[in-house]
Amino acid sequence: MEKINTSIMDHQAKRFHDQVKTDHMAYVEGMEAIDSGIMDEVIATMEDYDYTAYTPADVRRALSHSRRSLEDFKALLSPAAAPLLEEMAQAAQAETRRYFGNSVNLFTPLYIANYCENYCIYCGFNCHNAITRACLSGDQIRTEMAAIAETGLQEILLLTGESRKKSDVPYIAEACKIAREYFKVVGLEVYPMNSDEYAYLHACGADYVTVFQETYNSDKYETLHLAGHKRIFPYRFNAQERALMGGIRGVGFAALLGLDDFRKDALATGYHAALIQRKYPQAEIAISCPRLRPIINNDQINPMDVHQRELFQVITAYRLFLPFASITISTRECADFRDHVIGVGATKISAGVCVGIGAHQEANFEQGDEQFEISDGRSVDAVYQAILNQNLQPVMSDYVYV
Repeated sequence: MEKINTSIMDHQAKRFHDQVKTDHMAYVEGMEAIDSGIMDEVIATMEDYDYTAYTPADVRRALSHSRRSLEDFKALLSPAAAPLLEEMAQAAQAETRRYFGNSVNLFTPLYIANYCENYCIYCGFNCHNAITRACLSGDQIRTEMAAIAETGLQEILLLTGESRKKSDVPYIAEACKIAREYFKVVGLEVYPMNSDEYAYLHACGADYVTVFQETYNSDKYETLHLAGHKRIFPYRFNAQERALMGGIRGVGFAALLGLDDFRKDALATGYHAALIQRKYPQAEIAISCPRLRPIINNDQINPMDVHQRELFQVITAYRLFLPFASITISTRECADFRDHVIGVGATKISAGVCVGIGAHQEANFEQGDEQFEISDGRSVDAVYQAILNQNLQPVMSDYVYV
């Protein structure tokens, strides 16, 4: 069943897709291939997952365990778990408190460029979408960061469109160096790279890397990513492992829920993270839980069957399967929902978010359009207070550099 409105793929996109010749499973020149069997294991497990086979008894059995197995995770993601969501929430909250106490980390994303060479039909940055493009200079990046730092935030996530031409590795490296002057923790959500490039960015100040696989269904992935390096499924899949090989401290995982069968994508996301954690026990593991959002020139994009209740089930299942993982809830979701899940399973929340280019500070440079619509536009102070209102502790940074 289609999980994304077919109106997204217009006639131009269909004609373009007919012309695509690139094998989405084959590496192209310049892409580093690593010796890892994790992708095959994740995909095989996902494809074998029959979530209709699980019963409420399976879910209760999973909840009774002190550590949840892969089989437990499958049960917790199944439709059989829906009537037991309150019990799942209570168990998830207990795990969160056990491993994270009452702390909730705050950060903000900073979009520094929105040029993109990929044709992803659900994304506002895609190269065929008629939006205003921008790429901040070093001085403009500094202006944005200074404005963000004044809010008290000490962690920043740098984002670009996926264009090696307009936002190349040296450009991202310079942004990392500037960020290190203002923030204790610097994250990246940019195009996948080779391990030596990750090593260079780590030397310039990058602490962690997040990569959305979007969907783990490689066949559906092919129909959604019509051109560009992002079309190559295995190169994207192995990005986190290459980042760790390059010395990056932490890696984040996500599927964009609503692109395909969300239960299978959530299973693959969690299992992917678990296998990386097993292979690289020193790595800091994080999970994001994004749903589809409307974009410029297409307001009909929506996550279809992934409603708040289903998203909440996914978040609690992640927490029960991966008790040590950081879980981020983004401004794609409304304020009430975000406030609720930080009391249960999420341990990281964005605040003071602007998803346009150059949008944090009124300055004399042109702003670029945003990647998607946000739902929670609260300031840093407002999110900080909302955390306190739940008797939780907002944390700007939990790292000390000596």
